[in-house]
Amino acid sequence: MSQITSRMKRHIKYKLKDESPTIWIGKEGLTPQLSNEIEKQLTQKKMLKIKILKTALEHETTQAIAVKAAEQVGAALVEVRGHVFIIYRRHKKSAS
Repeated sequence: MSQITSRMKRHIKYKLKDESPTIWIGKEGLTPQLSNEIEKQLTQKKMLKIKILKTALEHETTQAIAVKAAEQVGAALVEVRGHVFIIYRRHKKSAS
């Protein structure tokens, strides 16, 4: 899990404030397909905004889902606000 400074958190929140979530977590929760999609999008862009639909919150809290999602893809959880959370991961350095 990568560490993230409060300055970076502010920067990421500012960059994503007008963005819409690109991933929605529904009643199935965090499925392997969803984790793969999060992984794919994190590879393209370093930060993601993810929304959790109310149907997914019947079994788990927003915080629990957000932490699990970040852990599964090795990303830092930047912020949880309402049913939306932001995760960030530095680009992996390619070994040349």
